[in-house]
Amino acid sequence: MLHVSRAALHMWEEPCISGSAGSGTVFFSGCNMGCVFCQNQKISRGEVGKYIDISRLTGIFFELKDKGANNINLVTADMFIPSVRIAIESARKQGFDLPFLLNTSSYLNLDMVKSLEGLIDIYLPDLKYIRNEDAIRYSNAPGYVEAAKAAIDEMVRQKPECIFEDKDGESIIQKGVVIRHLLMPGMLIQAKMIVKYLYERYGDKVYISLMNQFTPNGQLEAFPEINRTITEKEYDSLIDYAANMGVVKGFMQVGETAKDSFIPDFDCQGI
Repeated sequence: MLHVSRAALHMWEEPCISGSAGSGTVFFSGCNMGCVFCQNQKISRGEVGKYIDISRLTGIFFELKDKGANNINLVTADMFIPSVRIAIESARKQGFDLPFLLNTSSYLNLDMVKSLEGLIDIYLPDLKYIRNEDAIRYSNAPGYVEAAKAAIDEMVRQKPECIFEDKDGESIIQKGVVIRHLLMPGMLIQAKMIVKYLYERYGDKVYISLMNQFTPNGQLEAFPEINRTITEKEYDSLIDYAANMGVVKGFMQVGETAKDSFIPDFDCQGI
């Protein structure tokens, strides 16, 4: 059985993913990481959601398409990949033609990523850390750096080029890899190390999305060093660093993003 908390159009992904029509997003409940700063703890801890079978998930894909979705965005499906794979295969056999996108922490078994070859069109992985001590302290994820690097390598091997399609005057991604990094308080140096690693390893094969929406969740008393939002100066420094490195294929956030409004209601809508 699959544990799912929401299936709806999502407007707040990168512009090439959401567009104005929205990304057909399926939020899965449960996560194999334990991030102390998680904004979605109700679902990451499996506190909310509904149990469905594979055939129902396939049906959800078609319902989201009927609503005008640009793609099917599988959010934290990491623990359900064998079942998700079957659902995608079933949808394809029925003529489903939207791109499938895996939205993941990258804390994945390499064989799981390999098993998705030919099924996932767009990978949207995080590279949260490049220092394992931080991965352990803030996400209870030993070995995260090695696992994430290997997983992203495999994603880029499968999708070595980003391909876009014009849809109603908007450039919407159809295939490729977009790698996210969320800047955390006091971790500007690590963020720059991550940008350097990604650009030196993949160049312009991938898009790099640098995010400033870190939002304290009210449960960080034991982690005072990250119990704040990101300053404009910190984020500007990261963006300037990426530009000076030569990154031109990327995304940045503008305006006030550390808001609760970016967190949807996990009310089993669409399930």
